[in-house]
Amino acid sequence: MTSFLDLGVPAELAAVLAADGKTEAFAIQRDTLPDSFAGRDLLGRGRTGSGKTIAFALPLVSRLAASSKKSRPGHPRGLVLAPTRELATQIAATIAPLAEASGLRVTTVFGGVSQRPQEQALRSGVDIVVACPGRLEDLMKQRVVQLDAVEVTVLDEADHMADLGFLPGVTRILTATPAGGQRLLFSATLDRGIDSLARRFLSNPVSHEVNEESVPVGEMTHRVLVVDSTDNKTALVRDLASGTGRRILFTRTKHQAKKLAKQLTAAGIPAVDLHGNLSQNARERNLSAFSSAPEDGGVRVLVATDVAARGVHVDNVDLVVHVDPPMEHKAYLHRSGRTARAGAAGTVVTVVLPEQRRDVKDLLRKAAISAALEPVTTDAVTELVPERAAHVRPVPVQAQPQRQPVRQRPAGGERTGASTPPARRRRPRSGQGGQGGASRQGGAARQGQGGRGYQGR
Repeated sequence: MTSFLDLGVPAELAAVLAADGKTEAFAIQRDTLPDSFAGRDLLGRGRTGSGKTIAFALPLVSRLAASSKKSRPGHPRGLVLAPTRELATQIAATIAPLAEASGLRVTTVFGGVSQRPQEQALRSGVDIVVACPGRLEDLMKQRVVQLDAVEVTVLDEADHMADLGFLPGVTRILTATPAGGQRLLFSATLDRGIDSLARRFLSNPVSHEVNEESVPVGEMTHRVLVVDSTDNKTALVRDLASGTGRRILFTRTKHQAKKLAKQLTAAGIPAVDLHGNLSQNARERNLSAFSSAPEDGGVRVLVATDVAARGVHVDNVDLVVHVDPPMEHKAYLHRSGRTARAGAAGTVVTVVLPEQRRDVKDLLRKAAISAALEPVTTDAVTELVPERAAHVRPVPVQAQPQRQPVRQRPAGGERTGASTPPARRRRPRSGQGGQGGASRQGGAARQGQGGRGYQGR
């Protein structure tokens, strides 16, 4: 084990890490920090959870703090590009205490939220911007931000950028940064254009690849449980969600994620959802609830689509459940990587219907995962959920006041029950007498109102 001080990390930054319980460097940090501190361009390959955020945050902050240049409004000196809002937020959270200790300011730039606070932060002068490409390009076009003063650029999870179609925008952004600046690129793979991106923008880079054996994870156990019906699948998922530790349940669609979170909450297992249909405020609120301790109002269960597979980094997740097996093996690995992080053990469970057996076997083979398909038994569930959390009474839906139907009154001169169809009755013109031709039609109470349901938090 190597300490951060041994790697040349400034004492004030090492103290920030030590205060958070981080004193020994992980493999990717040990390998890359000497080169990145020396100002070299760097290409780092390693899967999520390897500790790469700190690996690039330390040289980024250290170099800017030691620089004689000062940040000007709208001209940041450090730039980190991330593929998702969630990842950008978490990167900024990691950088922030290091930057504060060095007298630097950090802000985030991404879509889904109001642009005005981001404009104000940039115009007030920030040192480091953590951004998603789309919103950053918008602000560049509006001349709110210019990248001509950037000294260090970091591209994180470049392969996911490619998956989302961001590489053209990333190329334009990198072109706008000074050619002489330091550039650090991190990616799990070098396919889909990442290699050409590295060749174009990295100058004589040093490459570091962290193999799976050196990634700081605990033991990750893989289980594949075969259920014989959809009803039994529903019951199994509810059992798996009922444990005392944190767990993430992955579904294939946004609708399924929302529906399952509500069903679990109604069953006394508080859950929040995370998917693309949520506003940024709702995403942050739900992710904060999942990251918080239960005694602080947090929840133990997050139901998510693949948007969370790369963008969510929460420690102490005991269990990942593939409620719906993913379509391809890379998604399986990224989902599964939400557990067994930072040296903690974790379990990954894939729930399989009979017609999915062949596809799941192929998925596991491509992912190089060895796990037998096993039937669901009481013992298996007990092994996975040895202790269940206390039932939490759902919050009742507020009953909506019902409007009473207004009885139709016969129009002036008409007999009650006249055969004229209501749609053809006309209100008399002014001065023609009568009390109004057509009667007012009351709003019928909506079926289902009256507080018979429950609503999750």
